[in-house]
Amino acid sequence: MKQLFFALIAFVAAGTVSAQITTITPGASAPTFALKNIDNKTVSFTDYPSAKGYIVVFTCNTCPVAKAYEDRIITLHTKYAPLGFPVIAINSNDPSLSTGDTFEQMQQRAKEKNFSFAYLYDEGQNTTNAYGARNTPHIFLVRHSSETNTIVYTGAIDNDPENNKSDKENFLEKAISAVMQDKTPEPAVTKAIGCSIKRKGS
Repeated sequence: MKQLFFALIAFVAAGTVSAQITTITPGASAPTFALKNIDNKTVSFTDYPSAKGYIVVFTCNTCPVAKAYEDRIITLHTKYAPLGFPVIAINSNDPSLSTGDTFEQMQQRAKEKNFSFAYLYDEGQNTTNAYGARNTPHIFLVRHSSETNTIVYTGAIDNDPENNKSDKENFLEKAISAVMQDKTPEPAVTKAIGCSIKRKGS
């Protein structure tokens, strides 16, 4: 677990570009996007006409913390997509800085892990920057209505990156449960735990 430990320490180091990024907060409209999925098709919110919301996950192939959460993300999609909350994962690293995060490597990783959710390539990192994602993984729970898509929770999936706590707090699942009951998640913001996103200029 040494690699995971050092990754957790590393995420606190932010570069010049990252320092200029503002993370979108609950209550704000969720930025729209149309990004290439691993099957080469373009995916956006409108591709989920029956959705009640979306679990937007900024992640990558290479971060040990992101890898530690992959099975949990798969489980979240399996559990909540049928209830109207699909996972939409977005690779947020610049592949010129993280060579394991190319589109081809994304396709390979998705095949290895049998991802059943969209895994999108954010060329130019415009969507990553619009949301202000800082770490991998970084979660943005979106509530869908006929009028708008609204951010209702941001941060971590839980407080247990090593997946061994007996008193784990499942922040995201609690937030989804609140939304399903037409309530406001509490807490609505937690600290994302993971590697810093690899941005050009950072």
